[in-house]
Amino acid sequence: MNTPLRHLAPHTLRGRLSLVAVTIAALLITVLTVAFTTVTDRHLRHQADDELRTRAAAVATTVDTSGRRVRILDTVNDGLLDANSWIYAGTRLLEKPPAAAAPLTRAAGRLAAGRHDGCTTVETANPRFVRLCARPVTGRRSTATVVTALDLAPYRNSADTLLVGSLVLDGVMLAGTYALTRLAVGRALRPVRTMTDQATEWSAVGSAERFGAARQPAELARLGASLDALLDRIRSVLRHERQLTGELSHELRTPLTRIMIELDWWRARPRSATETRATHEVMAEAARSMRTICDTLLDDAREDALGASTAPGTAQVVPVLRRLVGNLGPQDRVTAVVDVGDPALAAGVAPALLERIVSPLLANAVRHARATVTVSARRLPDGVRIDVTDDGPGVPEAFLGALFQPGRRADRDDGHDGAGLGLPLARRLARSVGGEVSHDPGHTGGARFLADLPAG
Repeated sequence: MNTPLRHLAPHTLRGRLSLVAVTIAALLITVLTVAFTTVTDRHLRHQADDELRTRAAAVATTVDTSGRRVRILDTVNDGLLDANSWIYAGTRLLEKPPAAAAPLTRAAGRLAAGRHDGCTTVETANPRFVRLCARPVTGRRSTATVVTALDLAPYRNSADTLLVGSLVLDGVMLAGTYALTRLAVGRALRPVRTMTDQATEWSAVGSAERFGAARQPAELARLGASLDALLDRIRSVLRHERQLTGELSHELRTPLTRIMIELDWWRARPRSATETRATHEVMAEAARSMRTICDTLLDDAREDALGASTAPGTAQVVPVLRRLVGNLGPQDRVTAVVDVGDPALAAGVAPALLERIVSPLLANAVRHARATVTVSARRLPDGVRIDVTDDGPGVPEAFLGALFQPGRRADRDDGHDGAGLGLPLARRLARSVGGEVSHDPGHTGGARFLADLPAG
């Protein structure tokens, strides 16, 4: 349950740090103020006691204790000395102030009875507080005690004035501490706010800008390193998202085209029931192919994000290759053939993944071939190799370095609508299962792409 104090607490780091600083300063100032007040009161009391002892020494000079009886001598300033003085012979009062209050006289008698130096504070009506001190006067044959009194009002007024002044100074110091702390914390957090704004801006566009640790305080360097790592992950996620989107659109284009062609053909003129069923079968097969493509690419993307390898499987190579060639449909200028000597040849990947690896190679070969595309497969000592060969112009030598880079095409004006994603996708999927897709630079009279996969 939330308490009212939690609602009143600052919601910003600067406000909270300022509040903590003010709280610590208030505790420290309180301790110092109490200590200062205690020392001041003790000092003023010592001053009052010194004043009283000085008066008592002056009064003691008028007391004669040389005989058996204590005698009070007359002096010029008797009025001043007797104003706040009591003289006792033992416990017998010899002289007191003319207008002495009864509580003061009783307190003076108690001090005189002690027959030693001592002081006490007495609370009366007016003045409020009176300080009394006793001084024994010892002679050869008798002893007397002088008690003097002093009004503490001036001393207490001075103490009160000092206390009020210290409280005012404490308030000014607390206000200054709060203001300076907010200013200092605000300036200290300004680079953090700037880094936060920059990180937000860079993460929105997947920028390659980074903070680095050069000329940064240790704390900001650690924050910059954390933000850099986070920005790297965000950029990687954005790159994977764009890659997955491009690959899905690239792979779904062929089945979507088949569906659109079948719909256009079916709507061109009335069709028989047999033709309609055939159209439905082709469209259903294309839809299943789309679902398989989506599942395969999404599973691969999910496993890549989790850092796991693709689940192993086994695919019969010949049926997959023949199905891919059959899905090409009738070709007016290009003939695609499957040439596999071993009908039991198997690859150690799932059939759907094998299709996605070979399909871009086959589509690329059909796009650039003049008349013939040959798909062959053979067993290797450590796996299976699938060759896709065409009799086209081949790969330009200047383009070999960018052949497997996403979005790169040798000639964008060649009349084909490829996006430059098929070959990179085939290589990425092959590598995800420990295989490889490469170009054979030694082949002449066209282009040859090799897909090396684990054995089944």
